[in-house]
Amino acid sequence: MQSNSQPSASRRTHTHHDHDDREIESLEEFDQVVASGSLAGHRVQSVDLTDRTFALLSADTTESVFLGCVMEPDAAAKIRAGGALVFPPVPGLPFDPYRGGLYGPDELFDGLAGTGFDATPDARTYRWYQDTKSDGDIFASMLRSIHDDAVSDALDEHLAGTQVVGVMGGHALERGSAAYAGAARLGRRLTRDGLTVATGGGPGAMEAANLGAYAAPFEDEMLDSALELLAKTPHFTPSVTDWARAAFEIRHSRPGGGASVGIPTWFYGHEPPNAFASHIAKYFVNAVREDGLLARSTAGVVFLPGAAGTVQEIFDNATPNYYQSRGEPTPMVLVNRAHWTEKLPTWPLLQALAADRPMAARIALVDSVDEAPDALARLRTQAPS
Repeated sequence: MQSNSQPSASRRTHTHHDHDDREIESLEEFDQVVASGSLAGHRVQSVDLTDRTFALLSADTTESVFLGCVMEPDAAAKIRAGGALVFPPVPGLPFDPYRGGLYGPDELFDGLAGTGFDATPDARTYRWYQDTKSDGDIFASMLRSIHDDAVSDALDEHLAGTQVVGVMGGHALERGSAAYAGAARLGRRLTRDGLTVATGGGPGAMEAANLGAYAAPFEDEMLDSALELLAKTPHFTPSVTDWARAAFEIRHSRPGGGASVGIPTWFYGHEPPNAFASHIAKYFVNAVREDGLLARSTAGVVFLPGAAGTVQEIFDNATPNYYQSRGEPTPMVLVNRAHWTEKLPTWPLLQALAADRPMAARIALVDSVDEAPDALARLRTQAPS
């Protein structure tokens, strides 16, 4: 597993069908590898191997690694003796630190329909984080690090070969507002243009963009009706349960929506993840999450009006573009001229930084959210000067 926030070249081309892929993340993959004759050198992530004792007893496991795999004691003893490294499952955790894939909304919100949000894995994991983050226990901090590394690995695998565009904006944007509807139209248009929308995975503008991506395969009226329904529960306070249930009502009534990615964090655990991102990479460490989201937005980033967090993201993105530390500068589109030149005059500073540098050809300021997709497309095809 990788801890780097930026995808490596090997990860960008990785698929589970590569001949050189040593990671096994499902029982089906395990059976395929065992049929080839050897598990030597493979990494098996969080697979229940209780019913594969015979295969484990007979397979070559030299220099293999088993991360959080359930197995019979005899099998575990044999593979250790055969040169494998075994990291056993950790009992009592509300999350799997060795997970082999990203989260989905149904997993994080499991139990929402019954007893409500407080009983969901997402809420229980946040409480575990609150209980352990301040006691200095190296075991808990190690589990958080292993989890976040596994999530980064799964995210790189999921995004391999895709064109990712980040959509950044504030969490306070309410359902029912014109700005929320605009962010949803943006997510729909970008998805229809063949891009993968990635957001911070939370409420507000982030949810709106993921909602738009979800609505992309449907007729335009689907998004209009979804916005109308969501407006009845404008914010995740006072009730996260009601807020999330409204989203799932849309998902269940119109299944098969478009794919997108949400990258939230338990660091801001009072903010729930949104249910419209099909794939969720949720982290404990916010710095890894923020840098990772921007680093993976290889097709550019659209910045909707926001406050301190969005300003920070603009310059977190501008810095590698300025130094070209990740290669050619990637497009940056700031939306709402008055906001970024008067209320929070970020645009003049961004322009000053970009002057006489290649990134100057990759930044744009537009008045409305509906102009952002065309501006992004223009910047993507425009060669840096």
